[in-house]
Formats: sequence, structure tokens, C-alpha cells
Amino acid sequence: MSLWTPDPTFYPSPRDAAAAPREKLAYVAAFDRSAERPDALVVLDTDPDSPAYGAVVGWTDLPYTGDELHHFGWNACSSALCPNAPHPHVERRYLIVPGLRSSRIYVYDTKGRVSPELVKVIEPEELGKRAGYSRPHTVHCGPEGLYVSALGGFGEDGPGGIALLDHTSFEVIGRWEADRGPQHLAYDFWWHINHDVLVSSEWGTPSMVEDGLVGELLLGRRYGHRLHFWDLRRRRHVQEIDLGDQHQMVLELRPAHDPTRTYGFAGVVTNVEDLSASIWVWHREGSRWEARKVIHIPAEPASADDLPDLLKPFGAVPPLVTDIDLSVDDRHLYVSCWGTGELKRYDVSDPFAPVETGSLRIGGVVRRAPHPAAPYEPLAGGPQMIEVSRDGRRVYVTNSLYGAWDDQFYPDGVGAWMAKVDTETFTFDERFFPHGDDFRGLRPHQTRLQGGDASSDSYCYP
Repeated sequence: MSLWTPDPTFYPSPRDAAAAPREKLAYVAAFDRSAERPDALVVLDTDPDSPAYGAVVGWTDLPYTGDELHHFGWNACSSALCPNAPHPHVERRYLIVPGLRSSRIYVYDTKGRVSPELVKVIEPEELGKRAGYSRPHTVHCGPEGLYVSALGGFGEDGPGGIALLDHTSFEVIGRWEADRGPQHLAYDFWWHINHDVLVSSEWGTPSMVEDGLVGELLLGRRYGHRLHFWDLRRRRHVQEIDLGDQHQMVLELRPAHDPTRTYGFAGVVTNVEDLSASIWVWHREGSRWEARKVIHIPAEPASADDLPDLLKPFGAVPPLVTDIDLSVDDRHLYVSCWGTGELKRYDVSDPFAPVETGSLRIGGVVRRAPHPAAPYEPLAGGPQMIEVSRDGRRVYVTNSLYGAWDDQFYPDGVGAWMAKVDTETFTFDERFFPHGDDFRGLRPHQTRLQGGDASSDSYCYP
């Protein structure tokens, strides 16, 4: 896997990444809700000049059932060029794919093939015994190795945290945290790599999420509502910020790509007082970190007859912000409202004063808005996972959140679809709409783009 020169898909700066060639393939993790069939890595053609544009061109079934694939990532990325922990001679070649329910981690080779090839399986016992964790969730490549967040402990519900894997052998090195302080719940994590700062967020332990949203826990304000700040090099907890326990489920984190800036965005799924969602900015003030709410997205009134049982008492559809993504130039923030079926775009050139610049509707608990390529086909689900191309010209969205949660909010079936948005016109690309049988009965979740994307890499030079 060693190269004499750095991988050409490693970029020292966000500007270099944005000027790179466009992706020609998209890798999508798709899972079987019944756990009777294997999950799969689905490969789609994203080259508009190809006769197979928008079609499935590769497919790899996993060797087991019941994994429920989630947030996978590359083995190496642009952080390999950072002087604080350089490893420029690895290559972006392998996809590290966690099974959220099975606690397995798979390693797939993409080099020289369209359908990824399995090269290693990390069994739950190895992850558990070496790192003390289960339910691996999110993968990021960074200094020291591969970082994998996990929701649960090994043989117990919690705490969750971060496991560290070797870059080349993919063996589990151990638990990342040397001192976790008060942190117990886990979800996403990212960093300001040049400042030796890691930021993490909170969702819940396995018992709190695996069987669906638990109303008693939500109304009891038991889900995550804090941000945690860490000394990245020393692996020590430094500070926590409580956003207020009414703000339940602090999920996706998107730090500024400019490595000189120390701010980032956090998405909050819902406010239990009014079912709204929100976006917060964290930023450094002197030696301390602060967080401020900068975007408020209200719930939409709806008839109880049109709502699933979980929402009938409220008479409204919550936006349910389940993902956010920041363009590589740090200008545009995309926000998925999985409940209302809306993809929002904000100009965040001033991160403390976002301006909404676009909105698209597709799916939704009540609206069931169709895609323009199939205008008479009502769609379930909504924009869920978002991926933005390096140059910021394309946004890909998929519609499934998590099996048990899909079933609660879309009890008549969440379906399966993926869409692409052209950002210059902020319209759906009518030529790109894989859906239904294209996914062979599986539910598409996260997307990774060939050569990297807006949520894969961190950069060391402005």
C-alpha cells in the first residue's frame, strides 16, 4: 500500500481539493432491514458523459447478515499530509465499513475494480477486547491512524467513545481516550487538526436507539445534548458545553475546512418543547469554547390522521435534522430535514449569521413529494445522509436513517431512493434517480465519493 509519492487524491488545502477532478463513482452503504439478506456496498456511475450515468454499476454483498451498515469512510485522506502526524505514502484505497448492529468492521479494497473486494473482517470480540467498545458508528482517517466512534461498551451499554485502528494492518490498537472526563454518550467526532482539538457529540447508548426512538427517554430529556472538546494529542477531555436538555440528540459535526479557523456546525435533531430543529456554531473565545444557536427550523402543523402513531399527539411534523454537510469552501451548509422532506441550503460565509438560499422538497412524513424524474410517484423517507462533492457543484442525498427509526416515522415503508442536486441551479438532476428495485430491496444510507468528498478530509494548509 506504500507509494513513492503522495496519493493524488490527497490535497494540502481546501482550494486544491475543490479544483480536483470530479468523481466518477459513488459508493453507497445499503442495508437489509429484515436481516435475512446481506447488506451491500452499491456502486453508482456519477459520470454524466457515461451511458451508465445514474445506474448501479457495481455491487458487493457482505459475507454475513444483520450488520446494518452505517457511516463508513476511507482508510486514508488529506490529513496524511499534515506535519504533526505525517503518513503521505499510504493511499486512499480501502473503505472501512462498520456494522452498527453487528459490531463488525469490514475493510474493502476499491483499487482496480468497480465492485469493492473484501480483504479483512474485524470481529466484535477484537473491537471489544482491544478497545472496550461495541456498535461502531462513524469512521474518520486522521493523525495516528483510523478513528472509529462507537455507541456502546463491550458487554455493557456504555460508555461509548472512539477506537483507534492501525492505518496499514487495520488491527484495533485500542481505546483512543486517555481521560474521558464526564463524557458517556457518543455519536460523531471531528477535529481542528492544526490546533490539536477534537470535538465530539452525543446521541445515546445502544439500548436507547436500537429499537427506535423511546418516547419516555425523549420527553425525559435523556438523549444527548452536549458537545465535548478534547486535547487531540493528549487524548484528554478538556471541556463540555451543554446546549440545554430540551435540545435532544446533538448529531452531525462539521468543522470549518479552513485549518486556520476554529469554528464548526452541529446539528440538533429536535427540541422537545416545540419539535423544532436547530443548528449551532461552536467557536473558541480565548482559552474556552462557546456554542451559539444560529439556525432555527420550526415544526410543520399536520393533521393527526396523516401522522404516524409516534407523532399523532403533537399534531405536527418535526423537521428532524439528521445530517448536515459543509462545502469545502466553507460557504454553503446543507441541512437535511428528514421528517418534513426538505433539503435546505444556507450561505454561512458569516457562520454566525446564516442566510437561507435554497430549499427543495422530496419525500416527507406527510408531503410525500415526488422526484421530478417520477412526478407521479409519492416518496417516503426524506433527504437523510448528505454528501457534497469536493468542488461543491453536486449534492447527493439518500433517504434511510436507521431501520427501527425508519419504521416508526414511515410505518407504511420508507422505500429506497437516492437523488442528486446541481448546486448552481439548486434543482434535482432528472437523469440521476436510482430508486426502488435499483437497490434490490435494501435501504440506502451513507454515500462516499471516489477520491474524497466534503465530509471525508481535513486539511493542514489554508
